[in-house]
Amino acid sequence: MMTCTLDLYTDYLLSSTGPTTATGLSRLLDGALSHDHVTRWLSQATYGPSNIWRQAKPLIRQAEARRPADEFAVLLVDDSVLEKAHTDANELVCTHWDHSQQRYVKGLNFVSLLYQAGALALPTAVELVRKTVPVYQPKTGKTRHQSPFTKNEYLQQMLRVAQQQVAYRYLLADSWYASAENMHLVRALGHHFVFALESSRTVALSEADRAQGRFQPVQALVFPDTQPLHVYLRSVQAAVLVSRQVSTNQYGSWGVLYLVSSDTDLDHAQLTAIYQRRWKVEEYHKSLKQNASMGKSPTKTLATQATHLFAAVLAYTKLEVLKFKCGIGHLRLKAQLYTVGLKAMYHQLGQLRA
Repeated sequence: MMTCTLDLYTDYLLSSTGPTTATGLSRLLDGALSHDHVTRWLSQATYGPSNIWRQAKPLIRQAEARRPADEFAVLLVDDSVLEKAHTDANELVCTHWDHSQQRYVKGLNFVSLLYQAGALALPTAVELVRKTVPVYQPKTGKTRHQSPFTKNEYLQQMLRVAQQQVAYRYLLADSWYASAENMHLVRALGHHFVFALESSRTVALSEADRAQGRFQPVQALVFPDTQPLHVYLRSVQAAVLVSRQVSTNQYGSWGVLYLVSSDTDLDHAQLTAIYQRRWKVEEYHKSLKQNASMGKSPTKTLATQATHLFAAVLAYTKLEVLKFKCGIGHLRLKAQLYTVGLKAMYHQLGQLRA
């Protein structure tokens, strides 16, 4: 009888185009591995950020050795919610605020820290948001649960660990993570940040203005020749750089994005180019859900749900390895696997009809 392993399970996640179940894996292996054995493995295996780093480290070290001297690495942080509307609630599967959709959704919330350099984008750590602390609501008379750590605190913990693991120049994040505490930590660790900034965030145009409490919202600033401004935030001692970007879509609608950086030597084009690298974290989330079967498992217990999620992240790392080996992206790799499966089914159908 075969033994279920992480390598076997992640290969199953990458091969699958439908639900990923213990029974499905057993059938795939012609019963050589029982579905009960897969379920026990999912229940008993324990994976966490250290496993993610252990798998990412060799590829990152190779990238560091090959990287040209004029290129630099960045870290990207973001969280995502894997929706599980029809799964029983627990401390993992519960109501979370999804800031990408600007609404509450039921599912698993996880925070990822990615290393990005050139074509490489690898998670170095992932934390699952568990709501375990009961909080009584006097207005409703009900008790709800919250996480003992905020997503910003998860980031700060991951950055302290990453300090011993990788070299990088900037931390990139959306406005959710643009707190003064995060800015202070990044600078204390010897790095710079480039964050999106809420338009209502207030700044002073000089140290004298800050000392006298003369602040104005970022959206009221005037940017001469589109160049960034040197301004001062309330709780950040050193001057920061703020820029304004206006974008228009194909339908004629336009939007404004404000960026803030501790690197005051950047110009508008450099600041924009650096922040555009944050898009890699969106591609990472998409690939996890579409190519690594993150949302395809009907697991119902805390242990099996956590194991499956971490396995999907590790399956993503396998895809990154294959991407460099084969020279094609995740979606094309998955499409090739799907085509091979279709051909096998087509030939099998012909044999059955013969």
